[in-house]
Amino acid sequence: MTKSSFFELVETVTSAPGYTSSMGTRVVVAEAGYVELALDRRSDLLQINGYFHGGVIAGLADHAAGGAVTTALPMGRFAVTVCLQVNFLAPANGETLIARAKAVQAGSTIGVARVDVISLVGGVETACAVATVTLRAVEMPALNRS
Repeated sequence: MTKSSFFELVETVTSAPGYTSSMGTRVVVAEAGYVELALDRRSDLLQINGYFHGGVIAGLADHAAGGAVTTALPMGRFAVTVCLQVNFLAPANGETLIARAKAVQAGSTIGVARVDVISLVGGVETACAVATVTLRAVEMPALNRS
């Protein structure tokens, strides 16, 4: 696959109807074994203190990990989450959340990704979470875009 086809694959999955598209996830980078996603601040994504909700952070990390491992798998294979471990480091009070996921292992059955989630405020990055995600490789589903 080429760089542009990795991007197209991750963009197709991200923009399909459902959770990731409804929360406004954007694909920034998609390469073999590496995906970077971004999510802009919206009031419906925040918790009562005005920070990004932990579930939103975890969801973004999960999706980025899935993209990173999927792009490291052979064509026609897709990564689905088996286990998601998130450690929250600091409040995510930025204008944008950025999830940078790298495939650590992409085997024939199991893959693992590490995800760094960054809160961006005025060009300054603050680490707000680190995730380790274990995923299972399955056959690529047909993408229904309705």
